[in-house]
Amino acid sequence: MKPCFGYIRVSTLKQGEGVSLEAQMDSILAFASRENLSIIKWFEEKQTAAKGGRPVFNQMLTQLRRGSARGVIIHKIDRSARNLRDWAMFSELPDHGIDIYVATETLDFNSRGGRITADIQAVIAADYIRNLREETIKGLSGRLKQGLYPFRAPIGYLDKGKGKPKAPDPQKAPLIRELFDLYASGQHSLRSLQAEMNRRGLRNLAGRPLSLHGVETILNNTFYAGIITIARTGASYEGIHEPLISANQFARVQDAKAGRAAPKVTRHNHLFQGLFRCGLCEGPMCPERQKGRVYYRCQRSSCPTTTVREDRLEDTIRHHLSRLQISLNLAEEMEDTWCKEQANTDTTAKAKAISLQIADEERRLDRLTDLLVDEALDQQTFHDRQRSGKLRLVALREQLAAIPDPAALAKNHGDFLELMKNLCLLYEIGEPTEKRELVENVFSNRKVIGKNVELEPRDWLRRPDLTHGVSFGDPERYGDTDLPAAPAGAKNIEHLISLSKRLTKRRNVHEAD
Repeated sequence: MKPCFGYIRVSTLKQGEGVSLEAQMDSILAFASRENLSIIKWFEEKQTAAKGGRPVFNQMLTQLRRGSARGVIIHKIDRSARNLRDWAMFSELPDHGIDIYVATETLDFNSRGGRITADIQAVIAADYIRNLREETIKGLSGRLKQGLYPFRAPIGYLDKGKGKPKAPDPQKAPLIRELFDLYASGQHSLRSLQAEMNRRGLRNLAGRPLSLHGVETILNNTFYAGIITIARTGASYEGIHEPLISANQFARVQDAKAGRAAPKVTRHNHLFQGLFRCGLCEGPMCPERQKGRVYYRCQRSSCPTTTVREDRLEDTIRHHLSRLQISLNLAEEMEDTWCKEQANTDTTAKAKAISLQIADEERRLDRLTDLLVDEALDQQTFHDRQRSGKLRLVALREQLAAIPDPAALAKNHGDFLELMKNLCLLYEIGEPTEKRELVENVFSNRKVIGKNVELEPRDWLRRPDLTHGVSFGDPERYGDTDLPAAPAGAKNIEHLISLSKRLTKRRNVHEAD
C-alpha cells in the first residue's frame, strides 16, 4: 500500500467544531480503501485558503518534498488552495514524484488533461474568493453608511443581531464611562488607570483583566463618542448606536493623552495633584509626602510661596463650599425667580445659531471629498480631517439636543438646587476622585499665595463678596440681591449634577444597609 498524507481543512474555527472535517476525513478514508492507499499522517487545518502562509499546509509540503510520503489525498481542489500562489506550489508535487489524489473526482495529475482540469478548478476557486470578498466589502460598506457597525461589539456594548445597532452593556457601559472620566480628570496615567479599572471589575471581551494596550485602545476608540472609525482604512462614519460619552469629553481625553493637559499621577494618588497653582509665579503646586503628611510646594526656589499642607487646603475647600451652600428658604426663592425668568427666555436664536454651525461643518466635510477626488489631499490627511470633522459635527448636534425645553429646564433647576443644598455633604462622602471632580467644577481659579489659599467660584456661582478667596472665616449666605444665575447655560453644571446623583445614590444604599 502506498503511504500518503491526508489533508483536511475548514476556513474558520467555528466550522471546525461542526461535521465538515469529519465528513472530509470519511470521504478520504473511503477513497484510500478503494485505491489501496495508506494514510500514514493527517494534516488538519482551520484557516482560510484565500491567502498564503498557512502553517499546517506549508509543513505538509515540506515533509512531502523530503520524501516522508509518496502521495497526498485531499477532499476537493478548493480544500488545498483558494489562491493561485499556493496552488502553484501544490500542483508541482507530481514533478517531484509525489502523487496527488482528489477523493471526490477522478483526476490524473500525471496527464496533461488531468492537470489542466485541476488548474481550471483552482482558478475558479480563486475567482470565487475574489468575488466573495468584493460582495462582502460592498455589504460591510453599506452597513457602515447606515451607521451600523458590522463587526464584534467593543467592550461596553452588546451585539443585538444583524441590521441592529450595538446596545450599551448594562454591566460594562458604566465602567467605560468611569474610565473616560478618570483619565479626563488628569489624576491617572495609563498604568494607574489600568490598575484602577481592573480593581473596579472591568474586563475585556475574553473575561480577563484589561491590559495596558487594552486601556489605550478604549481611550482611542471614537465608537464610544458615536463615530465609527475603521482602523485599516481610517474612514469614519456617523453611528446610530447610543454613545457612552460626549464628543467634547472624547476630545478632552485626546488632549490629555497628547500631553496638552496637566501631568498625570503615576506613583501617588495625591488628592489635589495638579489642581492648585502658585498665585505669584503661576507654577504648579507639586505634592510631596514628608513625615506622614502631604505638602504642596512651589518648585521655584526664589518664589515667596513655599509650602502648604494638604489638610489646610481641604479645610479651605470645606469653608468655601459651606459659603456657597444654600438654605431651604433661599432654594425656594431662587426657584420662583428662575420660573419668572424662564417665561421670558427664548432658545430659538441659540438653536438657529448652532444649526448654522452644523450646516457649515457638513459643507466642509463635503468639500473634503471634492479635494480628495481632485487629488489635493492624500488618503491619510483626508481620513484624519474627516474624523475630526465628524467629531465636531457630533459635538454640535449634542449642543443642539442639549438646549432644554421648559420641562427639562425646570428639572435641571430642581437638580441644581438639590446639589447646592448639599455641597458640603457631597464633598465629605465622595471618594478622592469624586472630591477632585467637585472641586474642579465648582472653583475656576485655585491658587496659593504665600501662606494663603484662594478659591474663586465659577461664573455661574459667583457673587460680589466671593470674587476673592479667603482662607478662613465665618460662613456667609447669599443676600436677597445676590442670587446666582440660573444654571441652564453653565458649563460645569451637568458634571456636578451627575456627580451629585451618584453620591446621593451611594449614601442611600449605605443608609439602607
